Amino acid sequence: MILEDGVEELLDREVAQRYASWFRALADPTRVQIAELLARRREPMSVGQITAAMGLAQSTVSQHLKILAEVRFVLVEAAGNANLYRINENCLDHFPTAADVVMGRPVATPGDAARRQAG
Repeated sequence: MILEDGVEELLDREVAQRYASWFRALADPTRVQIAELLARRREPMSVGQITAAMGLAQSTVSQHLKILAEVRFVLVEAAGNANLYRINENCLDHFPTAADVVMGRPVATPGDAARRQAG
């Protein structure tokens, strides 16, 4: 962003660190696939269900879910002796904006995506 005096304003360091953690979490194709699966399903899934859908070892899926949960792309809820994982709906709204900011594109307002889908 260019300020009135012609000086470029840098992205706030704290925001940049948060965005970097998001990008690191998605820097693995398996984590991208898990996030996409949960986003598409839009319902909580157990590690066993995710493992079956992905065709991977449970320990592998669990490790990737842990990383996604640390940055809150995935939310964890207890269900008896198991945990259920679901996509964090807020990420679906904010992550594209983070990518736009980092790439120097104009930031869309929250209603822009809904208007594009409706129109």
